[in-house]
Amino acid sequence: MQTPPWAHSPAAERNQGPILAALQALLAPRGNALEIASGTGQHAAHFGAALPGWRWQPTDWQDDLFASISGWCAHSGAQQVLPPLRLDVTQAQWPSEGEPFSTPFDLIYCANMIHIAPWECCVTLMRGAARHLATDGMLVTYGPYLEQGVPTSPGNLAFDASLRARNSQWGLRALEDVAQQAEAAGLRLSERHAMPANNLLLVWRRSR
Repeated sequence: MQTPPWAHSPAAERNQGPILAALQALLAPRGNALEIASGTGQHAAHFGAALPGWRWQPTDWQDDLFASISGWCAHSGAQQVLPPLRLDVTQAQWPSEGEPFSTPFDLIYCANMIHIAPWECCVTLMRGAARHLATDGMLVTYGPYLEQGVPTSPGNLAFDASLRARNSQWGLRALEDVAQQAEAAGLRLSERHAMPANNLLLVWRRSR
């Protein structure tokens, strides 16, 4: 099959199946979802097509990716995926342009951003999620983490070194540091799911 002409992430293609299986086990049949850092749009397209009861709002801080996001979603036949919006997590208003979100989200999903962004983005992701999640909503983050008492794989150590060489503000984050920022925003780590290739899918919910 010929690869569509939009931006393509081999990692997104590999991990979308396992992530979808985890989401299907977590989510109700219907809901309202916000995706942070949609990137190429492959996840929005794959999940949007497989979760027809979910209204999916893709976003990214780079609007030059919007054509790719829309292209992948049209290609997948996802009917409930909305046009992408520009969203910079460090800004007080979500999205960054136009009217702020007025409807709470049952799911806020963010994959592979926390380690490929300055630490401030993790802090403001937690704060923004706390502002925009429904009462029983969940923030789901996906990616590699450093965990106290858990040996870090050689692959993740090499990945961390390569990220820091590219940008001194990037790098794998310690899970306890991420959890501390979540708690400060009123969120707690509810579930930890080990995923292929030494990644974690983490579920954050409002603190009771």
